[in-house]
Amino acid sequence: MSETAITENKEKKPIFTVKELAFIGMFAVLIAICSWISIPTTVPFTLQTFGVFCALGILGGKRGTFAVLTYILLGAIGVPVFAGFSGGFGIILGTTGGYIVGFLISALIYWLITAKFGTNLVTTVISMVLGLILCFAFGTAWFMIVYAQSSGAVGLMTALDWCVFPFIIPDLIKIALAVLVSNRVGKYAKL
Repeated sequence: MSETAITENKEKKPIFTVKELAFIGMFAVLIAICSWISIPTTVPFTLQTFGVFCALGILGGKRGTFAVLTYILLGAIGVPVFAGFSGGFGIILGTTGGYIVGFLISALIYWLITAKFGTNLVTTVISMVLGLILCFAFGTAWFMIVYAQSSGAVGLMTALDWCVFPFIIPDLIKIALAVLVSNRVGKYAKL
């Protein structure tokens, strides 16, 4: 190996700085805390989606995606970061696991769209809503497959009635709040 190649390798920038890693870890914890907060309504919901979209809005696409990935990996290895203080790979393989994996899809869509079109208000909102739609689609398909294996086939409309329709308005409110918080807090989280 030549001396130039060795020097070039030493001068490569790390993927993330220590400060960025700290923020990624903090927001993985924030998502976990938000998943533990359950709002009692006719169909109870958590603030998990709010945490995911705050991470994306404040940290940006790349760092936010890694915060979501960190959250999912922590849950997969058994750390009780999911709703109801649960964790483990069994939760991800269960009927609602597709929605957890769907958070990563949402994050990747956000990263892709904002990298291409910037992070203005319109792009941010569109990318978050599109990410939510894809999360719902992936999660519902996953739910139908896993549910069919354990309890028998379930129709699309039934699955949507159980898993999507009750959460549309709360999730849109969470996106609106995440955008508001991101705009206010983002200026102070200088990354």
